Amino acid sequence: MISLVIPVYNEEEIIPALYERCTGILEKHFGDFEIICVDDGSTDRTLERLISYHERDKRFKVISLSRNFGHQAALLAGLSHARGDYIAMLDGDLQDPPEMLVKFYDKIKEGYDVVYGIREKRKEGLLKKLLYWGFYRLLGSISNVHIPFDSGDFSMITRRVLDVILQTQEHSLFLRGTRAWVGFKQTGIEYERNARVSGTPKYTFKKLFLLAYNGLFSFSNFPIKILARLGLLVLVFSVSYTIYILTKKFFIGGVPQGFTTLILVMFFFNGILLIAIGIIGEYIIRIYDEIRKKPLFIVKDKFL
Repeated sequence: MISLVIPVYNEEEIIPALYERCTGILEKHFGDFEIICVDDGSTDRTLERLISYHERDKRFKVISLSRNFGHQAALLAGLSHARGDYIAMLDGDLQDPPEMLVKFYDKIKEGYDVVYGIREKRKEGLLKKLLYWGFYRLLGSISNVHIPFDSGDFSMITRRVLDVILQTQEHSLFLRGTRAWVGFKQTGIEYERNARVSGTPKYTFKKLFLLAYNGLFSFSNFPIKILARLGLLVLVFSVSYTIYILTKKFFIGGVPQGFTTLILVMFFFNGILLIAIGIIGEYIIRIYDEIRKKPLFIVKDKFL
């Protein structure tokens, strides 16, 4: 059985095309399947349209969250309800072609546990392309695990991989990183990411930044390690400046004076201290979130 999990948020214009394309591909190539659409607190008629398709086709299932918890939480909500032997993830904007699921499945049958899509080309703005490109390379250079470049959540995994992912729930969700962290046999397939079928992007730059932020702090200890390196750099600077002052006083004559110099040095060191406190505070906040054990999402209604 194939389970296809799709998080959606304010996508009422796309729902008909989403249903037709996904069911068409799954009916043609797979015998038994279910589609689980997770409505992430939409404020338009998205939920109403999803329910209407569920009423005509019970394989098209709907989970409604109590509010907008974010793309990653909505995706996790769908994964936690998936019953399939193989589970696929797809964004609701249809930029990732559902037709790729056939290729994913073929690789799964070759013995892979995880098959993910690699975005070879993007039909998006130049700024967003550059930001994506830079983020993946930065994360790849500092991450504790290998997270494939240009890979999103679009993928297919086996049941045993999903079971492990569901055991490793974190409040700072970055599922593509968790998918890489669990290991097993993985491979990627390149594809061209399409433009949106209709509507406007729901992943704003703020949300993209938060996702990248979670990725950097959840899968790298670089932010905390850089503090030690920065401290060493400051120590070297201080010792060097002290040697310069003593040399000038005893061998050259005169000591550099000036209120401006003192102020600049104070600003420099205070800035470093504030950055250090901010980074340590970020880790403390994440520890606090984990300790509180608040649910990552709240299901309001189910149409299964």
